[in-house]
Amino acid sequence: MFWTKRVVIGDGERGLVYRNRQFEGVLAPGVYRWLDPFARVEVNVHNIARSEYSGNDTDVLVAALGDRLPENFVLANLGMNEVGLVLKNGKLEDVLAPGSRKLYWKELVAIEVQAVSIDESLQVDAGVARRLRQLGSLERVAVSLVVPEESAGLVFVDGKLQRTLGAGAYAFWNFQKNVGVETIELRVQSLEVSGQELLTRDKVSLRVNLAASIRVTDPVAARTRVAKYGDYVYRELQYGLRKAISAKTLDELLGDKASLDADIFGYVRGQVGELGVEVLGVGVKDVILPGEMKDILNSVVQAEKSAQANVIRRREEANATRSLLNTARLIEESPVLMRLKELEALEKVTEKIDKLTVFGGLDGVLKQLVSIKQ
Repeated sequence: MFWTKRVVIGDGERGLVYRNRQFEGVLAPGVYRWLDPFARVEVNVHNIARSEYSGNDTDVLVAALGDRLPENFVLANLGMNEVGLVLKNGKLEDVLAPGSRKLYWKELVAIEVQAVSIDESLQVDAGVARRLRQLGSLERVAVSLVVPEESAGLVFVDGKLQRTLGAGAYAFWNFQKNVGVETIELRVQSLEVSGQELLTRDKVSLRVNLAASIRVTDPVAARTRVAKYGDYVYRELQYGLRKAISAKTLDELLGDKASLDADIFGYVRGQVGELGVEVLGVGVKDVILPGEMKDILNSVVQAEKSAQANVIRRREEANATRSLLNTARLIEESPVLMRLKELEALEKVTEKIDKLTVFGGLDGVLKQLVSIKQ
């Protein structure tokens, strides 16, 4: 008839009936007719495949249905210190913020809302965190942190350090409280202090490069007692280097660089010991002199080496002269030894003569070429 309103509700749908803009009931799948000559009946059809109720009158429905609400809806009514985990067909699909109040259609999709208290702990269960990471919604509701091996994680809640974390993956609910996380490296780290222009005690300008190795032993102290422990250690290395260089002359620096390293190490270790940072070693890599000073040192080294060479040369000459003197004394005391020396000389001479003519036989050679002085 002309005044009859006909509504068809499908299998995946539900209808909400309003008469004179007042809620009247919920329609299951089927065909419905009303005699409505004045158009006072309104039916809102909802697709319950999308399980969350999309209307703006949640509180009205809860009040109107009362005890009959569980027949068609699941109510999620969370406290201010609770987080809601929405499971659809047994799988986590969504997270509700504290204080949320929502309706979900029943029957087509099995809905369960689990309330998780955040009063005692903000940490997200590992299984929940993995599922939310898979859904791509973890960063929206939580602060996540992956702590590598040989590192430590620090968790701050409203600016206060709450706990220290070992290696692993963590997540913390980011509702109502401001949660911050940081990672502190516990492995050995190297610091380079390069290009430091310094003056020695005897006013010689140098450019020095320094290397150091450090390790964090107390991550809490390293994070809370100083703003940036790396910058602080760098500055202390600079101060220690300046103090050590200014206390030594150029000759002392070049002659005993190990003591310079020890002086810097002792100074820096004492300055950073209470900050949870351990200095493992300090070493001066390069000591670079200005061009003119380098030329002067090269001249000094060259003069020293030349003097040493002259001393060695004179010593050898003295030794050779002494040896000749001893030989002469022996020859003077022994005519036979003299004769042997003369024959050695004759042998050396004949080695350099291409052709030798002998007159008078061997006796003539011995008598005419070599004569023994009586």
